[in-house]
Amino acid sequence: MHPTPGTDDAPTVQVLAFDIFGTVVDWHGSIVREMRALYPAVDGDAFALAWRAGYQPAMARVMQGGQPWTLIDDLHRAILDEILPQFGLAHLSEAERAHLNRVWHRLDAWPDSVQGLTRLKKRYLITSLSNGNIGLLTHMAKRAGLPWDCVLSAEVFKAYKPSAEVYLGAARIFNLAPAQVMLAAAHHDDLAGARACGLRTAYVERPHEFGAARPKDVSPQPGNDLHARDLNHLADLLGC
Repeated sequence: MHPTPGTDDAPTVQVLAFDIFGTVVDWHGSIVREMRALYPAVDGDAFALAWRAGYQPAMARVMQGGQPWTLIDDLHRAILDEILPQFGLAHLSEAERAHLNRVWHRLDAWPDSVQGLTRLKKRYLITSLSNGNIGLLTHMAKRAGLPWDCVLSAEVFKAYKPSAEVYLGAARIFNLAPAQVMLAAAHHDDLAGARACGLRTAYVERPHEFGAARPKDVSPQPGNDLHARDLNHLADLLGC
């Protein structure tokens, strides 16, 4: 375990930046609930997983130059249009597709998120740092009551995590050294990208990110400064 942020041998962390999908909000459970309400004949679990599975390949196409810079809302829509026929929903109208695509704006927070963030906000500046676009993240925060000081998105930097531009860009926006920013995330690749840029890192356990039937391995990995069970535990670890 590395020194707790703010100890004498490390720069004091001033900003906590948060990954969002899976870390702060429950994308899988939220989409399953939405599908159950709108299209109960569809397997919501399989639908959520199929939709999310298209996310990384879609971002990779953009970053490799296969298509111009694209908002996550638009990537989500392209993936949605691709998978609808597989689930017997090819007949959905434009209005129905647009509404369903905005489910990503309506994701529910994990039960500890709002309380944990509110505690952390008393001592640190807290910001999102997500591949989700600013409009999406703002609507989500408004609906779920996420108390951000700032809504930061990869959209600002025209790059997706884990590109260095996003992590270094976040530090630059606040005029801080990278080591004065800590990324909290439930994904080790995100944390590794941040760490390579000099940010501090906190892993947040979200064992049911992909649903209760597919628990994730959330055991500690070397390199992270902190390892938290949830955001309230992170607040405990950071003395909030």
